[in-house]
Amino acid sequence: MKGEDSITGLRATLWNALSLNGNFYEKTPYTGRTKRIALTIVILAAVSRVLGNAVILLINRTELSVLFLALWIDGLAVVGGYFFWSFTISKIGDWLKPGHVTYGELLVPIGFAYAPQVLNFLTLIPLLGEGIERILAVWSLLAVIVAVRQGLDIQTRWAALICLVGWPLIQIAIGFVKVIEHDS
Repeated sequence: MKGEDSITGLRATLWNALSLNGNFYEKTPYTGRTKRIALTIVILAAVSRVLGNAVILLINRTELSVLFLALWIDGLAVVGGYFFWSFTISKIGDWLKPGHVTYGELLVPIGFAYAPQVLNFLTLIPLLGEGIERILAVWSLLAVIVAVRQGLDIQTRWAALICLVGWPLIQIAIGFVKVIEHDS
């Protein structure tokens, strides 16, 4: 039964995060279970991105060694982006509201906000992949803004400003990975 509870908890978390439910972000406790669910969502987002790109790279007949390297970098970029973005938000948030929320506590709501990225495998759809990728990126940005607004208990415009500091860097890193994959 414990496994079913975890899956139910993951589904409910994904749904609440995808719907940008502000109360969900505010009321979710910081526990070992929520930390695991947040990290699971980030890992699922990475796997989803890797699966979508794997299909595209296989269709393009990418050399096997390059394929594995590109997919490894893709997965690491998603997970690394999560930790980097959380870190930048934590530092700026600590500057605005010292001692209010720790880096570790921000990992949970920001991990939940990666829920739209779980759909990243849809980027393999011909002609729609780029648009889907952009929509998912903006959806995740909006989810992180909601999470930060609730987590730091600040106004939406401040949350947006804080989140927009790290977001372009993550988008540049993703673009860099795509250029490497495309040149392969």
